[in-house]
Amino acid sequence: MNTDKTYPLAIIGAGPAGLSASIYASRYGVDHIVIGHLPGGQISETHEIDNYPGVDAAGGFEFAESLVAHARKYGAPIENRMVKHIRKEDGGFVVTLDGGASVRSRMILLATGAKRRVLGLDREGEFLGRGVSYCATCDGFFYRDRIVTVIGGNNSAAGAAAYLSGIASKVHIVYRGKELRAEEHILKSLRNDPKVRIILETNVVSLVGDDALTAVKLDRPYEGSDTLPTDGLFIEIGSDPNADFARDLGVATDENGYVHVGSDMSTSVPGVFAAGDITDGSDKFRQVVTAAAEGAIAARSIHAALAKE
Repeated sequence: MNTDKTYPLAIIGAGPAGLSASIYASRYGVDHIVIGHLPGGQISETHEIDNYPGVDAAGGFEFAESLVAHARKYGAPIENRMVKHIRKEDGGFVVTLDGGASVRSRMILLATGAKRRVLGLDREGEFLGRGVSYCATCDGFFYRDRIVTVIGGNNSAAGAAAYLSGIASKVHIVYRGKELRAEEHILKSLRNDPKVRIILETNVVSLVGDDALTAVKLDRPYEGSDTLPTDGLFIEIGSDPNADFARDLGVATDENGYVHVGSDMSTSVPGVFAAGDITDGSDKFRQVVTAAAEGAIAARSIHAALAKE
């Protein structure tokens, strides 16, 4: 990494939005750097990608690896580092990294995605790594032939349950709503899976165990008891935009913290663009395909803005 030069563009985030932007920026001839601590982004933690055009049931990690390899092919540096702070300075931006190094750029693309929500229960942090997890594909292996519980009703929760069914002896899905909100083909698979039990209109209210999780307490009985034995609890209740840098830069967001972008992915701050799960674009659909599209649009817009300068 060359910390002495000023890059025309610094892309913050190495997920589908950031890497797609890198590919297009390279093709437009925009010199840039990509900085992100997780190569491929959170998609690398997904069990399976089966809704991206031309990709048939690829593992999330393999899909992420292919994205990184494609972006690297064009020669742009990809730094797997944590960004600590971004500030506007002298007609550009200074990106401070962990360890104290910094990178200067004329423009910034924020593609920092989203962060997983937590339940906020007592002892949730205490049991992290000892029964509580936010990533089924990361930690599912440790629960082979054991009982696990997934909290949530979206595609992520359903996908996690489907993945865990191939590992665990039994999978409970606990969801507060009246029906799961996942795609129909996933729901059909879960309903026909003898290992899976779907518990609706129910919440987990506390965690039980000494050194490790052994059960969860429910707010209403299931099969005669409000205590549900479980060795692993996988929390899949959605995410919030990872917009701390956007707020630091004074970028406008909506009431839920998503960065407001125009059709060209520009933000309210000149020189700052955003793409992917962090934005209010694409009707907040938050899919890999929309993140990639927003990254491509942002790269084209940044190329045009740099050309005007």
